[in-house]
Amino acid sequence: MRCQPRVKGPVYIWLKNKQSCLLCGESTDTPQPICTPCESELPWLGGQCSVCAIALPTTGLRCGQCATRAPAYQRVLAPWAYDFPVDSLITRFKHQAKWPLGRLLGELLAQFLQHHFDEGLERPDALVPVPLATRRLRQRGFNQATLLARWLSESLQIPCEDNLLRRIQDTPAQQALDARARHRNLRQAFALMPEALFKNRHLALVDDVLTTGATAETLARLLLDAGAARVDVYCLARTPKPGDRA
Repeated sequence: MRCQPRVKGPVYIWLKNKQSCLLCGESTDTPQPICTPCESELPWLGGQCSVCAIALPTTGLRCGQCATRAPAYQRVLAPWAYDFPVDSLITRFKHQAKWPLGRLLGELLAQFLQHHFDEGLERPDALVPVPLATRRLRQRGFNQATLLARWLSESLQIPCEDNLLRRIQDTPAQQALDARARHRNLRQAFALMPEALFKNRHLALVDDVLTTGATAETLARLLLDAGAARVDVYCLARTPKPGDRA
């Protein structure tokens, strides 16, 4: 089992004057190891729901589901659609321990969030990674959400508190389940850590991908019931509605 890394140093030499793009291999002088053409071709989200970030023809509107029944979380912020090459980069980071790819995506996510903070988005009091079940953590060796939250914490100067939540049931993987099955799958799966502080706090859940939002909804409701004032969700990518993917 690999231990959850706690090193403060970067997994990539970010301040080199010249480095190679991790996507195409060409030389780049950008602060991160990605060239400008590759960054511009990432599947950036355009029009999206102002609450859950699902893709819409225009921006600033709520999708039908959020308009009918608002979720427990206040807002989802995700820079990309879960499409090539972001889906491949996340998979390699998550399942093949390609940490430089995860760090690159985390740095770009931090830039994306900082832009929104500069535009008036309220900064949270703490970043809270979505917890991973013990067996899955043992198999994988690390929690990708925890790594993302720590990298965001370093860049944004927002505390990362990975001791607020725990996963007490190792439920089946969510990927193959529909929305209703995901909600059933998550019942009683999470718990609050004893003596953790939640009252009147603005917290931001951190994860790699938001699909149906079932996990985010479950955790946001848990935090709000414990006294949190607001819960946002920060993730790398948002999946499209079923049938929307080309």
